Amino acid sequence: MAGAGFSDEERAAMKQRAEERSAMKGLKGLAKLQKENEACLEAIEKLEGVDRAIAERVHVIVLEEAPHLNPKTFYGFPAYAKHGKVVVFYQPASKFKTRYGTVSFDETAQLDDGPMWPVSFAVLEVTPDVERALRDAVRRAAPAE
Repeated sequence: MAGAGFSDEERAAMKQRAEERSAMKGLKGLAKLQKENEACLEAIEKLEGVDRAIAERVHVIVLEEAPHLNPKTFYGFPAYAKHGKVVVFYQPASKFKTRYGTVSFDETAQLDDGPMWPVSFAVLEVTPDVERALRDAVRRAAPAE
């Protein structure tokens, strides 16, 4: 069947995730957090244009609004975790050659609002209104303990 299976980009992302896990093997505590932080910053630095600008701004927003989240990577994406579990991540448009990047919240995000709520937002640029909305979402998704 044509189109069955994973795309080259999806296979590359899965390989990248395996490499992320392998790179952290045996690391614990502060050493692991430091390596994950470095990986997140490297992932952002590798991006270009709008993807990089958005990822850099998301990084600042998360660090300011939820400093208890730890930067890391998730399938090569800049991500932020609580107790090792990803809460929020940025999926750049360039990763899968899509029209827009997304700021997404994983299952651990505390965004529950009735029987349905948004967990992913298309972001074309970070305007003041977009930044306010992202800051609010990050605060709600990962309240300080």
